[in-house]
Amino acid sequence: MLLIQFVHDSGAQRVGLLDAERGQVRPLRGVASTYALALRAIEQQRSIDQLLSELELGEPLRYEAIVGEGRLLPPLTHPDPAHCYVTGTGLTHLGSAASRDAMHKKLKEATETLTDSMKMFRLGLEGGKPLAGQVGVAPEWFYKGDGSIVRASGQPIEMPAFAADGGEEAEVVGLYVVGPDGTPYRVGFALGNEFSDHVIEQQNYLYLAHSKLRACSVGPALRVGPLPAHVEGESRLRAGDGSVRWKKPFLSGEANMSHTVANLEHHHFKYKLFRRPGDVHLHFFGAAVLSFADGVSVAPGESWEIESPEFGPALVNSLAVEPAQAVELRTL
Repeated sequence: MLLIQFVHDSGAQRVGLLDAERGQVRPLRGVASTYALALRAIEQQRSIDQLLSELELGEPLRYEAIVGEGRLLPPLTHPDPAHCYVTGTGLTHLGSAASRDAMHKKLKEATETLTDSMKMFRLGLEGGKPLAGQVGVAPEWFYKGDGSIVRASGQPIEMPAFAADGGEEAEVVGLYVVGPDGTPYRVGFALGNEFSDHVIEQQNYLYLAHSKLRACSVGPALRVGPLPAHVEGESRLRAGDGSVRWKKPFLSGEANMSHTVANLEHHHFKYKLFRRPGDVHLHFFGAAVLSFADGVSVAPGESWEIESPEFGPALVNSLAVEPAQAVELRTL
C-alpha cells in the first residue's frame, strides 16, 4: 500500500492512497497529514493498514497533475521541521564497499592496508545480522540535518555555492514517529536520494560529516508495511536535453545488505536523544551504487530518477546551485 502527501486544490494538506498502475490518488477523508495518521494509529494501538481499511476515500485525482503543479510533498513531515531528524547509515549493502573503498584508498596502499571503510564493511559482514533478541555490530552513522532539508519528488535539490560536488545516492529510507512514551514506531519505507558532496569526502575521510550536510529527497510514496527482503531498482541521470547520461541498477533489502534493518534501527534509536516523544525520523539505510564512483560529475539542470517497482513512481529531482552568501557574525 502506497501513501503520498500533497496539497489539495483547496490549498489544504492531504494524504492520498496511490494506485501507481492507474496513476490515481484517492484522498483519505479526515486525514490532513501522514504524521496525524501515525499519531492516530499510535493512540489506538492499531496498524496503519487497519486504519486505512476503515477510512473513507475521496474522488480520484491524477498523480501527474499533482506532481506537475508542484503540489506533491515528502511522504512524512513534522509540523515543525526542527522536530524531524534526517540521519543515515553507510557501508550497509553488499555492493557498497568497493565504491567507498576506491574513494578513500591511497594509491600506495592499494593492496597493503585495509581502509577504514573496508574495515567497517567487514565488521558488518561478520556481525550485522544478529540472532533475534541479540544486538549486532554498530554501523557507520551520520547526521544530515532536520526537516528543512527534505525535498519532494519534482523539486530541485540545491547544492551550496561552496560545495565541491553534488552527487546522488539511491537508497531506501525508513520513516518513523516517536510515540508519547518514547517508543519509536516505523510508519513505512520510501525511496530516497541521499545527496552528498563526494569530492569533499574524498579529500579526507574526516570531512565525511561536512559532505553529508546537504539537502536530500524522499518519496514520492511511503510504502506501508515491512521492507521486502529483495528490492530491485534503477538510478538514472538525465542530461538537460532529457537523454540518459548514466544509469545503473541497484539492490536493497536485507537479502542484499550486511545488516538487518532491525540492527540499524536499534543503533539509531538506542540514543535517548532520538526517542523524544512526537519527533519524526527519516533514516537512510545506505547506497550500493552512485554515479560519482563511475567518474560522473553532475551539472546544474541535470536530473536524477530513482525508481523501484516496490515503491511506485520514480523519485525525480534536478540539481540546482544556491547563490553564494557571506555569513556575518556579530558580537553581542
